Amino acid sequence: MLNRIHKLIDTAILNNTVSVLTDCPTRDKLGWLEQTHLAGPSILYNYDLSLLYRKMARDMRDSQTPDGMVPAIAPEVVAFLDDSGHNTDFRDSPEWGSAIILSPWNAYTFYGDEQILRDNYDAMVAYANYLRTRAHDNIVSYGLGDWYDIGPGDPGKSQLTGEGMTATAIYYQDLADLARIAAILDKPADAAQFATRAATVKASINAHFFHPDTGSYDRGSQTANALALALGLVTEEHRAGVLSNLVADIRLHQNHVTAGDIGFHYVVRALTDSGRSDVLYDMLMRTDSPSYGYQLSHGATALTEAWDANPSSSQDHFMPGHAEEWFYRGLAGIDFDLDREQSLRIWIHPQIVGDTHFASASYKSVLATSIHIGSVTATHSSSM
Repeated sequence: MLNRIHKLIDTAILNNTVSVLTDCPTRDKLGWLEQTHLAGPSILYNYDLSLLYRKMARDMRDSQTPDGMVPAIAPEVVAFLDDSGHNTDFRDSPEWGSAIILSPWNAYTFYGDEQILRDNYDAMVAYANYLRTRAHDNIVSYGLGDWYDIGPGDPGKSQLTGEGMTATAIYYQDLADLARIAAILDKPADAAQFATRAATVKASINAHFFHPDTGSYDRGSQTANALALALGLVTEEHRAGVLSNLVADIRLHQNHVTAGDIGFHYVVRALTDSGRSDVLYDMLMRTDSPSYGYQLSHGATALTEAWDANPSSSQDHFMPGHAEEWFYRGLAGIDFDLDREQSLRIWIHPQIVGDTHFASASYKSVLATSIHIGSVTATHSSSM
């Protein structure tokens, strides 16, 4: 099952990797930007896209407007405007526009390429400042939100998570990563400024969205709690409770996902980082809707846009393919991040769960040293 899911995702990645990361090779063929950072690790574990990421960042810079806004697609071959000529959420959505910061950062953590940070730094700062103009009390509350989540209605704009939770959490991620980027580029004053702004936004998120009585964020969705866990928004005293709520919601839905295009990335991250790969394994073993297994059982040969393989949606769409990151970073345990200290840049710590007794994966790194081997509780093979 895991190998079939890997092939399902990988086929969709290959079919959509051209001069941009397309949304679908048979439909609009546009370079929707949320894929470049949310699905970044899933792609970069498999392929050397260092030059493509430089090119896509250049597309974003070329498409950026004078006020700093980055449109949802780049190159912007069509502007999604309303009848009055104003931006719609399909043109200006923080989860998409933040790719100008988060995509080069993804590339840096895999390749250690400071040039991609240097080339895009001014555009990154301009976008972070643009989001500040759209914030009220540090909360950014507009956009597509957790697109295509699974709620009571038809998939589309977020149903289970408020726009303010996703947009502001990613705004915080932008600022926190910008602080790291400024430090790498030897801009200490900028680094301090962005770290302060990130801390302020983090405090506002917890004040507006965290419910200490229930130990959950926003409406208690998988996406909301996973965002808070994966991005370090939760204070240490509440972390166990928020994790417990995330797992409980997944169990309540019989180990099914409800998170959409934005949220599922953070669900995978939160569970992997918290040592709960057992939960992810149970989710991946489902064969009823919504699941990868359901798509496979209904004849899918590439990942589909909708979890239920709805034929009215794209049949070749890698956005929900975040399990691919878990295969490498969680199951096989190749945890790779060039931003970490020298001895932990590559950390091998497999999380073998369920009925798996053997896992083999490889990653060709730009590094040849500095590998830390964590504890292993089952037979494994992880190589570089």
